[in-house]
Amino acid sequence: MRDIVLVTIDSLRADHVGWHGYDRETTPTLDRRAAEARTFSNAFAHACSTRPSFPSILTSSYALEHGGFERLSEERTTLAEALSDAGYRTAGFHSNLYLSADFGYDRGFDTFYDSRTDPSPTAKARNAVKRHLDSDGLVYRTLQRAFNATEKRAGVEIGSAYVDAADVTDLALEWVEESATDRGSPRFLWVHYMDVHHPYVPPAEHQRRFRDEPVSERDAIQLRRKMLESPDEVTESELETLIDLYDAEIAYVDAEIGRLLDGVESRWGDDAAVAVTADHGEEFRDHGGFSHSATFYDEVLRVPLLIDDGSGNDDHDDLVGLLDLAPTLAEHAGADRPDAFRGESLASMADHSREAVIAEWADTSDDADARRFAVRTDDWKLVRLEDGTERLFDLSSDPDERTNLVADEPDAAARLRDRLEDHERLLAGSSGEMASVVMDEDVKERLRDLGYQE
Repeated sequence: MRDIVLVTIDSLRADHVGWHGYDRETTPTLDRRAAEARTFSNAFAHACSTRPSFPSILTSSYALEHGGFERLSEERTTLAEALSDAGYRTAGFHSNLYLSADFGYDRGFDTFYDSRTDPSPTAKARNAVKRHLDSDGLVYRTLQRAFNATEKRAGVEIGSAYVDAADVTDLALEWVEESATDRGSPRFLWVHYMDVHHPYVPPAEHQRRFRDEPVSERDAIQLRRKMLESPDEVTESELETLIDLYDAEIAYVDAEIGRLLDGVESRWGDDAAVAVTADHGEEFRDHGGFSHSATFYDEVLRVPLLIDDGSGNDDHDDLVGLLDLAPTLAEHAGADRPDAFRGESLASMADHSREAVIAEWADTSDDADARRFAVRTDDWKLVRLEDGTERLFDLSSDPDERTNLVADEPDAAARLRDRLEDHERLLAGSSGEMASVVMDEDVKERLRDLGYQE
C-alpha cells in the first residue's frame, strides 16, 4: 500500500498550464512533474462550478444523484472513506466552505481543516454588524451599504473569502511532518487551493513574471467587481490585466504545490502516487462572460489532470471524466472499489473505454426544478438548458463552439439525446430527499465574496 496525494485547484482551465501548451510559464513546477507523469489532455469536469463538480472528484458519482449536491448523501462513498476502511490515515486541507464538514466533505478524514471561521479583523467587523444589529434596521442597512460601497468604489476587499495558499500548504505540511512518525499506516492527503478563483490578488513577485508593474489589491478588487457586474464594459486592456492576474495566481499556486510535494517527498519518501487536477475552468469572455457559470463550454469544463504513479510519462488523449479519478486512486491504494463509484479507473488505459462525459447543473433554491445538462464525446457536444433549448457543436470542425448545429445535424443530436435520456433514468433511480444545510451569516458572506449565491 502506498501513500496517496490528491491536489485540486479551484478554477484552473486546462489551456493555461504549461504541459497543455500554454505560451506563458505559469506552471514550471508542475510541468517538471508532468514530464515524468501520465497526463490527460482530454480530461473534463462534470460541472462548471465547485458544488456540483466535487461529488464526481471525491465520490465518483454525479452531482444530481442521491438527491443532488446540496450536501453529500450517505448513499455516496467518499474516497477518504474507502481509503480509511483500507487502513489509511487521512487528512484534508482547504478553505472552500461548500466543501466543509457542514456539507459532508469531512467523512472519512481523521484530520480535516475547512477554514470554518474567518479571522480577519475586517470580516469580524462586518459580521459583528450582522450579528448584533437587526438586518431590517436603518443602522444595519447603512453600515452594510458602506461595506459594499467601500469594496466597489475603493477596491478594498472586506474580509477574506479563502485562506491563502501558503497558509494551506503550511497546515498540510504540519500534518505531513506529524504523520511521518507513523510508519504502520499508509497516508492519504487531499489539499485544495482556492487562490486561482477570483478575486485574483496574487503576490507582486508572481505578477512581475507577466507584467511590468504589479496591480494593487485595491485595483484588482475593483476590476473584479467590474468583471462580475458589468462584463460588457471591461476593456481589452482590462481583460489583459485580468488574465495577467489569473496567470500570476496560477504561478503562485504552482510554487506552493512544489513546496507541498517537496515536503511530502522529504518526510514520506518518493513512492507516493500524486494526482493534480482542477474542479472546473474559468471564462475570460470566450463566449461573452467571465467566471464559471453553467454554460458547459470547454473553457469551464476542460481541466488539467496529471497522475504521477511511477508507471511512465505517457500523454493520453482518451476522453476522461473526473468521475474516473477516485477509482484510480483507490486502485493505486489497493483499496476495495466502493459499489457507489461510477467512474472507470485510469490505472490501466488499456481497460478504459469512456465514450462520453456528462455534465450537470441544477438550481438548488427552494421550489426550483431547473436543470441543465451537457453530453460531450470526442467529436460532439449537446447542451440542454432548463427551458429545453439545445445547442449542438461539431467539435472536430468547430472546437471554439461557435455554431449551433442542432437543426442541421438531427442524427448527431438524436444520438446524444439518447445518452441524456439514459442519464436521466439513472438519476431517477437514485433520487432521494436531502436535508438542506443551514449556514450562519459568516459562512454566507464568505461564499458571497467568492461570487456564490448561497
